[in-house]
Amino acid sequence: MFVIKFKTLFISLSAFFVTAAIVSLIVFGLPLGIDFKGGSALEVQYSGLRPTTAIVSAAVTKAGFTNALVQPVGTQGFMIETATITDSQRAALLTAATVDPAQTVTQTSFTSIGPSVGTELKRKSIASIILVLIAIILFVAYAFRKVSKPVSSWKYGIAVIIALIHDIIIPAGVFALLGHFYGAQVDTLFIVALLTTLGLSVADTIVVFDRIREHLKGSTASKSFPELVGESLSETFVRSINTSFVVLVMVLSLAFFGPASTKLFAITLAVGMFFGTYSSIFLASPLLVVMQQAQKK
Repeated sequence: MFVIKFKTLFISLSAFFVTAAIVSLIVFGLPLGIDFKGGSALEVQYSGLRPTTAIVSAAVTKAGFTNALVQPVGTQGFMIETATITDSQRAALLTAATVDPAQTVTQTSFTSIGPSVGTELKRKSIASIILVLIAIILFVAYAFRKVSKPVSSWKYGIAVIIALIHDIIIPAGVFALLGHFYGAQVDTLFIVALLTTLGLSVADTIVVFDRIREHLKGSTASKSFPELVGESLSETFVRSINTSFVVLVMVLSLAFFGPASTKLFAITLAVGMFFGTYSSIFLASPLLVVMQQAQKK
């Protein structure tokens, strides 16, 4: 199959995207929302024409909320995020956001998270990702424990680990860009999107690896390992693409037509789905072939 024939190209593309994502994370950083760093979020809705973001930001800053982040929500509202504030400060913030006394400004929601709670959520989110990775690695090690030739069983685990790291880093790098240019912030839905990506990606990878295992059981000496991997990819390629395409269409629909609160979640999941499917087909299996060829040398 062409994937194995041009394996160096596909692995190089993955390396390029991962490198670009790492550079993005180093340069821009991952913008943490109030879920992880603590703070308060006030959502307001305007009865008439919504003022511009710049006007509201200037009014809020003038009122003393110098580090406030103002983001549009829907067509008539704003989400204003600040450090943790008291109830009296919330009232002052609402007054500042009014801007034009001629129109009514309504508070639609107010959330406040203390820094200790944010730190705890951050710790648990990191722990959940690590635990999922460990569980996946253990599952792969167990599932392929009887596969030893021509590639050792533990190398299947290595290929999966590399693919999963690829699937986490690239969406994180894209989110760093969104945070820098559009003010996006990491919240708990971002972690949910990453965990969902890991689950879908490893499911695709395991399907391909399972076909490789079945071919190895019934293979003849006339077929090389790269040929067997190519056959396995050919048999699963259409299934993987079709399944991922259907899910991707639904996720993109949520991103474009869904509520504002889930847009970033949908975008993160869409990026993760795309690169997760890519890694399952164009990265994990070619890596097995590369490791097998290196082992022969």
